[in-house]
Amino acid sequence: MSDSTRSPLDDWFARTHRELLDSLDEELELEFDDRLFDEHGLPVAERSAAEGGIDRKQYFRELFRLQAELVRLQDWIVQTGYRVVVLFEGRDAAGKGGAIKRITQRLNPRVARVVALPAPTERERTQWYFQRYVPHLPAAGEMVLFDRSWYNRAGVERVMGFCNDEQYEEFFRSVPEFERMLVRSGIRLIKYWFSITDDEQHLRFLSRIHDPLKQWKLSPMDLESRRRWEAYTKAKETMIDRTHIAEAPWWIVEGVDKKTARLNCIHHLLTQVPYQEVPREPVVLPQRVRNPDYYRAPLPAEMFIPNMY
Repeated sequence: MSDSTRSPLDDWFARTHRELLDSLDEELELEFDDRLFDEHGLPVAERSAAEGGIDRKQYFRELFRLQAELVRLQDWIVQTGYRVVVLFEGRDAAGKGGAIKRITQRLNPRVARVVALPAPTERERTQWYFQRYVPHLPAAGEMVLFDRSWYNRAGVERVMGFCNDEQYEEFFRSVPEFERMLVRSGIRLIKYWFSITDDEQHLRFLSRIHDPLKQWKLSPMDLESRRRWEAYTKAKETMIDRTHIAEAPWWIVEGVDKKTARLNCIHHLLTQVPYQEVPREPVVLPQRVRNPDYYRAPLPAEMFIPNMY
């Protein structure tokens, strides 16, 4: 079709198609970030469907469908003023961050916020333990996703000796009441533990070592956590046993295969909130006002960045 025969509708379809391709490119960028390397720095093939993985086409089809449902969930949360807190816990490299990325990817960041707090400051260490988490709790019409949470005390702080026995026991006395208080206030609290095997964490750590795009993810604390695998296992079992309450139960996400873990987690999250389709008024794009005396002044050429691509 020549330019002279193209209609405005043809241009609209072409531009819409390009937007969709851009969206797919964004997904592919994230998928490339999931590549794995072995101890020799060689790429490891993805799991096939026969090995418990999922077909790539099916994965993308389901991911986009679930993300569309997340947008509907977001609209309902905003309309109703619902408040949601989702905790993501698990071992290092268990896939928490990847799941969070896919959940929030199509959502409004003003509605769905991610909280990933650094180590507490000297001042924060003298405060009530939960105090630094409270300011991040949601207001009406918000969903907050904690990439690690107050359960640091039951995990890394316990294993690495950053808290004493008295502080550890006080945490377990306090956390059920703290969470019940959140639930009584009207917050929907959902807690996920991402579970992976010893071998899978080993492979993912090797991948981070050999992939220059991932090396920043490996901290000295991560490497030490690898050595203390069994201590983390014991801490996790104690944590779940003592904080699995009716008002805020733990949900285990089988995380060995990242793609199925993400889909299963998003699907389950959608079942935990009683959202409904929010009716929308048809959107009509207004005509742009055009004034005969409007003049758009040119910008100096030196202000533009170089076109390298």
